[in-house]
Amino acid sequence: MDVSLSPAGRPTTQQDRALWAKAQELEATFLSEMLKDTGLGKSEGGFAGGIGEEQFGSFLRDEQAKRIVGRGGIGLAEHIFRSLRQGEAG
Repeated sequence: MDVSLSPAGRPTTQQDRALWAKAQELEATFLSEMLKDTGLGKSEGGFAGGIGEEQFGSFLRDEQAKRIVGRGGIGLAEHIFRSLRQGEAG
């Protein structure tokens, strides 16, 4: 598979950049769900946020997941990207 990468290891073609962005988006979605399952950010006791916390907690988890991906993530985006590239070539 021939992928044009910059010296920093990022895709250089417009098509590869679009695939890379989608791969990162998918990794962020996965991480957000994993953070949800861990109960991260859930308040307990008298200072719990109630229904508002339940409704808006997903926004916090989504942003946390995006930041994790933005700092390198867990490597899932790279695997997704390579899989998407193979799908286009075949």
